Amino acid sequence: MNAPMNAPMNVLVVDDEPLARAGLALLLKDESAIGSLTEARNGAEAVEKIRESRPDLVLLDVQMPEMDGFDVLRAVGAEQMPPVIFVTAFDKYAIQAFEVNAVDYLLKPVTRERFSEALTRVRERLAQPGADNQHVLSLLQQLAAPRKYLARVALRSGGKISFVNVDDILFIQAAENYVQLHLKSARHLLHVPIATLETSLDPEKFLRIHRSLVVNARHIAELETGPHGEFVVVLQGGARLQSSRSYHDKIKRWAANPF
Repeated sequence: MNAPMNAPMNVLVVDDEPLARAGLALLLKDESAIGSLTEARNGAEAVEKIRESRPDLVLLDVQMPEMDGFDVLRAVGAEQMPPVIFVTAFDKYAIQAFEVNAVDYLLKPVTRERFSEALTRVRERLAQPGADNQHVLSLLQQLAAPRKYLARVALRSGGKISFVNVDDILFIQAAENYVQLHLKSARHLLHVPIATLETSLDPEKFLRIHRSLVVNARHIAELETGPHGEFVVVLQGGARLQSSRSYHDKIKRWAANPF
């Protein structure tokens, strides 16, 4: 049975951070569509409350220790899950997965305007005949599949196609709507914008250091700090590449020890 547009909603807020729960509760108090509010401090508590009280809407934090938001969905089951709005600090790839599956999400920090928009969309969807959580099931399937990154680049020239393994690329340099692939003993021109190519490369292997430069991190030998927040990236073969200040924090995080 679909909920009428003007019916007050019983909402469950799930987040392991007390301040985050308080912030969402504050936003919910100003929404006339909300009838009651309950909270869950972790994933296990969320599963229990969803099964017991069947809320009309769940605001579900994605990143929680031990049992995250996706684990909650799997435990309850997409077919039994109430409508859900994800609250996330996830990166752009996860956000793309949400958007592809038409899932409502709020990106931390949550703004009042964006919060109201998400509530409106949920209520509109609830009022539609045959509304279900099939899109949530699709999201789970997509996120469960490992993301595939480019392993080689095809180069067409003179009626032939040759291949370059991405691990052999030292760095990539933008040239308008082309990129130049720099290898140890060769350079190749590829007709693709650098931003498009970057999204197909494993971010664990390739590091953007400038709007026109992407570096294979495995070939970086050292970093030299400049006086204005920039770095000089020195490759193992001796090549020196200048970063821009806007990428300072990203490079610094990459260079930090994991302990």
